Amino acid sequence: MSKYKIVSWNVNGIRASEKKGLIEWIQSFKPDILAIQETKAKPEQLSDKLKEPEGYYSYWNSAKRPGYSGVSVYTRKKLLNLISGFGEKIFDDEGRSITLEYPKFFLVNTYYPNGNASNERLEYKLAFYRAFFKYIKTLQKKKKMIICCGDFNIAHTEIDLSRPKENSKVSGFLPQERALLDDFINMGFSDTFRYFNKEAGQYSWWDYKTRARDRNVGWRLDYFFADTKYMSNINKAFILNEVYGSDHCPVGIDLKI
Repeated sequence: MSKYKIVSWNVNGIRASEKKGLIEWIQSFKPDILAIQETKAKPEQLSDKLKEPEGYYSYWNSAKRPGYSGVSVYTRKKLLNLISGFGEKIFDDEGRSITLEYPKFFLVNTYYPNGNASNERLEYKLAFYRAFFKYIKTLQKKKKMIICCGDFNIAHTEIDLSRPKENSKVSGFLPQERALLDDFINMGFSDTFRYFNKEAGQYSWWDYKTRARDRNVGWRLDYFFADTKYMSNINKAFILNEVYGSDHCPVGIDLKI
């Protein structure tokens, strides 16, 4: 049986996060797997230390559009297989998902679209989720544990943001978006953090412009979902809200499998 400390973090620009101490944090916290969202860069634009921190393999899926979106994973463990995207060009061009297959589980790292910009982007977000669900159903046929992490860009329930009433008509907390996470749970997945922690005031994103983090006026947008039937393999789930360097903070799980 192997142990994995797995962390997910939307760094809001990996080159900017390097200047804010990302590499030093990795070497100090020592995650076995670090799933990153919103890299906003291609590997060839990065320093050698950022491309492959000491002791880690790195894998990247970048958007075609420069300086936009993108995901990556640093891992101490060798993979069996790597899958980029869902196999649908309209979504894969934005470099939003990467799947790592390990001997006993899949890790799906995804940066889900934000629907705030326009009605068209909201529709894209909803369609992206439908493509994601379709993709997950293909993985479920493999009969192996599936862990899905990333910036989901949705606060699921009222406990997951500080001002639910004021944001009831804002993308990220719309009824049709929240229902997507209900659908995901109905596919056999559990929100790992809520499995262990039912308390309010636990957030992973705060608005930069209003200095919302100082007042803990936030949203929980970053999640680890895991197969409900494998939840006994997860020892704990956590939010590292004391870690700075982005408008998001890292979240994670301890896995034993």
